[in-house]
Amino acid sequence: MKTFFALPIVAAAALGLAACTDKAADEASEAVNASVADGANALDEAGDDLEAATNSALSTAENSMDSIGDAADDAATATGNALEEAGKDIKDETN
Repeated sequence: MKTFFALPIVAAAALGLAACTDKAADEASEAVNASVADGANALDEAGDDLEAATNSALSTAENSMDSIGDAADDAATATGNALEEAGKDIKDETN
């Protein structure tokens, strides 16, 4: 008689455990998928941030090189002007 009552109870417990296990597996799978999606999104954002930082750094470097080029041109012009004045002064002294 005990086995008669125990068998349905064990069967119900086994079905309940199986149902909980499937539900737990589904929830775990959803959690893993969400974590993977979050990781992929974070990686995409990091890539975008890296690209923006690289573009900014390259733009700053380009502007700096332009400024250096302008300064070199100004220095060359000033040197040329100074040499012309020095040549005029030497010419005036020899005349």
